Amino acid sequence: MNVAILDIHKDEPTARELMARALEPHILIGMPHLTPGGLSETWLMKELGHRHWLMLARDMQMGDANFRTADGGEAYAAICATSLADARFESVAANDIVTIHSDLARVSRTQVATRHHVRKGALPVAHVELISAFVHRTLDGDNHSIVRLPLSPASGSFEHNALASAAAGIRGGLIAVFSGTRVVTDNVLASFRYDPSASQEFNGAGLFYFAEFQALANRALEHWFRSRQIVGRDIFFAGNIRQGEAVSVELMDISASAAASHIRIRRPDGKTIGRIFTQHAHALDFNANSEH
Repeated sequence: MNVAILDIHKDEPTARELMARALEPHILIGMPHLTPGGLSETWLMKELGHRHWLMLARDMQMGDANFRTADGGEAYAAICATSLADARFESVAANDIVTIHSDLARVSRTQVATRHHVRKGALPVAHVELISAFVHRTLDGDNHSIVRLPLSPASGSFEHNALASAAAGIRGGLIAVFSGTRVVTDNVLASFRYDPSASQEFNGAGLFYFAEFQALANRALEHWFRSRQIVGRDIFFAGNIRQGEAVSVELMDISASAAASHIRIRRPDGKTIGRIFTQHAHALDFNANSEH
């Protein structure tokens, strides 16, 4: 008796082929992409973060996005700044087709930027920029021990980047006002404590996921204010947390016209790990039942 052995894997695409498919520009919108207010900002940032890493791997001519240190250890392209502009999330509904066109530029020996133009037909939906830096843990499993690594291999020239310059200025305490709100202030207007879920808000690398910072800001804004529609947001990241740690979400300032806000995220040791500057569609006013 002859037995035929079928190779069920023979037609499987390679990781490199799947990376190309994942960067296909057109997406049919359904429930996973939406909120009651239109396109989900959290979904969009996760999708663009994924595209950012794949674009970086492709730029480095890698077969997949398995980044490594020189000695073979794990390395990650961690997002260190994001910028969302001209957001029109309310314009997107189920069964719409959204198109994402992206490009990549080297910013420095440690940083790369991708820009993503999101449209529904001829209508702009958002412009997003992401900047990442290669990082690794100096202590195994400890998210407080993360440090930057140089890009390898380095290729081409570096491009001046306004978002990267702003990030450096804010980290260094050199920028007093950003997006109409004060950066350097210890006058906390409102705050709450949040316990992230290890199974929901940490990524596969064990890091508190960058897209959860803006999700935290949205939770806070929904609690504190009546009018919350946003048109833009800039986030600057400066650290991470260990699983099991809580964070303090603090409202540091709102603009004189109350159309912009500044939220600070701190971990239990007091270190600021994120600053979130949000541009709102309308003037903000506090909920009567919120503590502020």
